[in-house]
Amino acid sequence: MIFQISIFGLITCFYIGYFMKQILLRKKGIHTNRLAKGRKPPKTAAIETALLTATYSIAVIQYASVFFPRFILTLKFPASIRWVGIVLTGGGVIFFILAITSMRDSWRAGVDESQKTAIVTNGIYKISRNPAFLGFDMLYLGSALALPNVILLVAAVIGILLLHLQILEEETYLPRAFGDEYLQYKSRTARYFLFF
Repeated sequence: MIFQISIFGLITCFYIGYFMKQILLRKKGIHTNRLAKGRKPPKTAAIETALLTATYSIAVIQYASVFFPRFILTLKFPASIRWVGIVLTGGGVIFFILAITSMRDSWRAGVDESQKTAIVTNGIYKISRNPAFLGFDMLYLGSALALPNVILLVAAVIGILLLHLQILEEETYLPRAFGDEYLQYKSRTARYFLFF
């Protein structure tokens, strides 16, 4: 029961932060969710559509894993692994909140060449080029370890893969948007964290 309560609290904090940031920026006339919106190359549009679908689906699966564990193909993981999942999930929440806070008005989900934003290299972006995506990765993997079931594990792997593909798409767009400033930042800052 402690694992369900912990994950419920952590994922709820994560998603409240996600939607509150969208609401606050929308009040300023900024539409942050650019996934699968506007004219995009077919590959980018396909990845963003899949990522958008996965993001909402995984949230539903996470909450279902909290409230209806008996109806999902539950796996037996040792308590130590489940606690690692709690710590990873908590780390994901922290990374994500620090990322959206550091991004201020420049935070967007998805590639959108029609919107001009500033490059952010301070705060948590000094140690990771993609701390918001890393936060999602940690949230997905952590919740799958803490509430182990086949559906959540498969969904977490798919979500992490799609987030990586989205990062690769953004890495083709960002040099066009920010030029040498981005390329210098990319050369000195890890894609995820430390050396990764």
